[in-house]
Amino acid sequence: QVQVVESGGGLVQAGGSLRLSCAASGSIFSIQRMAWHRQAPGKQRELVAALISGGSTNYADSVKGRFTISRANAKNTVYLQMNSLEPEDTAVYYCNVLATGPGVTYDYWGQGTRVTVSS
Repeated sequence: QVQVVESGGGLVQAGGSLRLSCAASGSIFSIQRMAWHRQAPGKQRELVAALISGGSTNYADSVKGRFTISRANAKNTVYLQMNSLEPEDTAVYYCNVLATGPGVTYDYWGQGTRVTVSS
């Protein structure tokens, strides 16, 4: 069974920083992408940052230059460094792992970690 566990959320003042961690464990085949999404109250879940297996990254326009996604040496762990946080970044942040096996695609999600940015 695969588990995806996020950590690192919390309360921070505007302008501050947080680092989120995501660890995936269990029988995972080939990871193609690890990504962070977020969902603010009353809004749809949106992609924040993604790290593709070849090393390329994608970011939402709203976080470019402020957030950085990276992968640990333990390759099933990914981080999201969030700097210059704004109240608009307040949301539950979810880690998503996209993996492939023989003829099948797996889409795993964590339970989320809450980030609250006060003004």
